[in-house]
Amino acid sequence: MNLFDLAGAAPASVMCSRKACRADAEWQLLWNNPKIHTPERRKSWLACAEHRAWLEDYLQTRGLWKETVPLSAAVGDAAVGDAGRAG
Repeated sequence: MNLFDLAGAAPASVMCSRKACRADAEWQLLWNNPKIHTPERRKSWLACAEHRAWLEDYLQTRGLWKETVPLSAAVGDAAVGDAGRAG
């Protein structure tokens, strides 16, 4: 393995945030925790088609969900970088 080769490597595909899911993400679920985040702050989870509804329900039940948008090539690294694993 050559570390210099890693810099030019193609970006890894983004995976669904649902625990143990390895499917490619198709959706970005935007959320924030009003107890600790300012109103304009958005965190994101990524969802495959199968887990989109489950993740939305999880966030909505806790009053955290703000919006669900399609994942596109225009998504920046900052938005995808906040994606974590859920449930």
